[in-house]
Amino acid sequence: MPHVVTENCDACRFTDCVTVCPVSCFHGDDTRIYIDPDACVDCGACVPACPVSAISEAGELTEDQQIWVSINAERAEVTPLIVGKQLPLATAVERRVQLGF
Repeated sequence: MPHVVTENCDACRFTDCVTVCPVSCFHGDDTRIYIDPDACVDCGACVPACPVSAISEAGELTEDQQIWVSINAERAEVTPLIVGKQLPLATAVERRVQLGF
């Protein structure tokens, strides 16, 4: 199963995960990033790279988090591909602290 970006990415948009991905599967908009499930090779390299633990394997999501599978798939189709590290959002540090990281 591919990995998905969950709600922890909201207001952060850290792109550390993009730098360790062996394929180009990350897409993003002005508020967060998404993983293209068709491009993800399920290597898991992105999981420890995320400073806010926003990435999980689709099969390990709780029932209330399952919505992120379809959100990632839908948004990856219509948002630009991200191929390198970008600056996080201005709210990222505050959000990281709020999440307890």
